[in-house]
Parts: sequence; structure tokens; C-alpha cells
Amino acid sequence: MSLERRTSGTIDACFHGRSVSLGTFSAKTTERAQELREGLPIASFAAGSQNFDKELDLLVRRLARRGLLEYCLQDLQNNLSQVVIEPQVPEYWPTTPQLSATDVLVLSRFAYMRRRGNEMVLESPRASALFRICDPKIAATIALLSTPQQIKQLSGRDEFCGGELLALLVDCQILFGAASGTGLRSAEGDENLVLWDFHDLLFHTRSMEGRHANPSGGLYQSAHIMAALPAVRPPWPGTKIDLKAAHSEEISTTAQLLRRRHSTRSFDDQRPINATELSRFLDASARVLATWSGREFGNSGPTVAHTVRPYPSAGASYELELYLSIDKCEGLGRGFFHYDAGEHALARIEVATRELEALLVAAKSAMGASSVPQVLITIAARFGRMSWKYSSIAYALILKDVGALMQTFYMMATEMGLGACAIGTADIELFAKMTGIQFHIEGPVGQFAIGSSTNRAIPTQDLTRSSRTRSGE
Repeated sequence: MSLERRTSGTIDACFHGRSVSLGTFSAKTTERAQELREGLPIASFAAGSQNFDKELDLLVRRLARRGLLEYCLQDLQNNLSQVVIEPQVPEYWPTTPQLSATDVLVLSRFAYMRRRGNEMVLESPRASALFRICDPKIAATIALLSTPQQIKQLSGRDEFCGGELLALLVDCQILFGAASGTGLRSAEGDENLVLWDFHDLLFHTRSMEGRHANPSGGLYQSAHIMAALPAVRPPWPGTKIDLKAAHSEEISTTAQLLRRRHSTRSFDDQRPINATELSRFLDASARVLATWSGREFGNSGPTVAHTVRPYPSAGASYELELYLSIDKCEGLGRGFFHYDAGEHALARIEVATRELEALLVAAKSAMGASSVPQVLITIAARFGRMSWKYSSIAYALILKDVGALMQTFYMMATEMGLGACAIGTADIELFAKMTGIQFHIEGPVGQFAIGSSTNRAIPTQDLTRSSRTRSGE
């Protein structure tokens, strides 16, 4: 990454063929910013410090918000990096909470070390930063923290990594005070974490956007290694049973809907979807139809409430919630809403305009569309509703439920002549900001765009042909 000053006085951050404007700064600040290549002491950015430079601080904070900074802990005697901190969320800034020598610390059960290329990294799905371990002695100290350790006992060891690193790890929730909980499944200061398995929380945070800095999406990262697998699996050898003669050529209404189903990325903004159509769509696909209660694990278990809805759900959990970002809908104003499936009503949630815009623009980018969707449905999960019952498979079951709901959406949109497109990702951190709900309690697991379609429905007779001339999704 490089910083380039334009003739207008603006500074651009240039990386991977892209450039991002950071604003207008003086030539002196541009010159000082070049020192970031070697590193500047983090203490110099503390307000009130002797070398505090307000304009340089503003530039550095803007770089930090875009994830364009790393933070190094160095061995000053040998001038070698011991640990390099890589932010995973845009707002990360190193913070060192006050620790006492008598404090007892232990690793979070969500923390793990792994090899990344030729490096060792320490990370956690709860952490806002990743720690690149450059000194093997530090890795050994961290391994000791798999059991509770008092800081003063650690400080007496030759491989002690220093109190500053311990504080940084506490700030990132990689370490926590052992008094916060005991046992292998301690709450770590938040009882909702008890409901999470390690692999489920990791999968959730790494397969959605917002809490990691890894490249994601359709990057074709293996295209140079091997050819794409064939669209249809090569046939198994042996005798085949022809099924075409076993059924009628007549196509049912349901089968016609399934064959007409396709993804639409362009919507008719001159005649957008209206409130009546949106109401009908949600009523037919997601509304609570009935409620019932039953005892779990025989008659000895607690009574648990359940609902009946138009789509299937593992264990009748129905953990999915719908949040609507509306850009254009005749009869409804632009805004962010929660769909109350029990009352069949929309509840407006007040959010910043820039956040709503960011959600819609991200969906536009994910679809490869020319404009934002008229209505974007963010499918969120109340994770504890599923993981209270299911171990090891809770998150997998949630994703299966998302798939079932998305197909239900497609079927209803097709029946109504609406355009629809499933979107496989969402921003965890953005959703948390907009709702005020912590990401591990309720968070996005998929998105779905709907709106008025610019395309005519495909004639039914064309769907009966054995060869398809259009691309299906």
C-alpha cells in the first residue's frame, strides 16, 4: 500500500490497483505519513502527548478505519517484531486495559493458533484483530494460558511476552479473566456464548462479511490450479433405467413454477413493487400460521413454544427473522424494518441513512446489478433458538433453513411475477450497528432481493423442452 498526494492536496491510499481518497492534508503531513512504512509510536497518537499532531492523527485514524494499518510490538533491543496485529474490523484501534499482577487470565475457548503460509497466527471469531506471532517463545507462553495463569507467575518466566501483549489480547477477548467463569464451556462474561460451539461461531464469522479481513466472494482462486468441474456429473457405469416413460408429460402447476424460477438482478424502478404486493409476498412465504407448545425429551422436559410457518425448519425451531431495507416500494417510505411474522406487520427501526445506503449498495455489488434492490430482505438468525437444542450441527441446520426459506421466496416471487435474487452474504458488523444486537446473539445469515421485474414471464410451452437455452440459477 502506498500514499500518494495529488496536486489538489488530497492524499490517496493506493493498493491492489485501487485508490481511496483520505481527504486533504498539508505537505508536511504527507511527508510525515511516509514514516508509517517504518512505524510510528502508538503513544504519539494519544491526545495530550508531546508529539501529538492533530492532522496526522486524523489521517492515521482514517487509514485505520479502512483496515490499512498494522500494529507491531517490537523487541527494542534487537529491533525485531515480536507480534504484528492485523485489524479484522474497520474500527479496531489498539487498547490496553489496566491489568494487575494478581489477575488470573486464561485463553478463550474460541481462540486458536494456526499456520498461515510460513507464519503462526492467533485469532478468534470474537476478536477484532488477528495476532501474527513472530517469536516462538510467545507462542509457548500463549499455550500455557490454556489453563488459568496469574500474571505475576507468567512474568517470572524467560519466555514472558510482556504485560502489554496480555492487555491487547484481553481487549480482543482472546484472553479473559478466569473469575468470569469456570469449566470448559464458561460464558466468558456473556451467557449467550454458552450456546455456541467453537466451529459454529468460527464458520459464521468467517463465511459472512464484517468480522474478518480475508478476500471473499467469487474470486476464482483455484482457476489457475485446475479446470472447473463439469456442470453434470459423469455418469456411473452400468445399466440405466429410463424414467421418462414412467410419468406423464403433463406438467403440474408446481412443476411449472419450479421451472420458471430464476434470479433477477434488474428491477423496474419506474413501476416499483407496492405495499400490497409486499404484504402478499410475506403473508404467503413467512407469516406465522399457528402456534403450539410441547414438552421436550418426553414428559420430563420443559415446555417449549413452537410456530407453524409456510416453510420447513429443523425441529420447528423457526429461528429466522426478516429485516427489510426498503429503497423503493409504493405505499411505504424508504427505511429499515423488522417483519413481525406473528402480527404480519412491519416495525420501523431508526438507522443512520449512511448505514441503510451501505447495506443496499453492498447487495447491489453482490448481485452485480446496476442499481440497488427495491426491497432487500436480510435473513437473520436468533442463534440460541437452534443451538439450545442441537449440538455440533446447529449452524448447519440454520443454513439449511435459510435455503428452504429462499426457495419459498423464489416460488412466491415467481407465482406473483416479481423479480427475485438470493444473495449469499451479509455484513455482520453493519447489521449489529443498525440493530444494536451483538453479532453472536442475532445476526445475518443471508439476503434476498425482490422487486418488480423488467422481464416477461417465460412461456410455459418453452419450459417443456428438453434443452434449455437460458441460463438458470
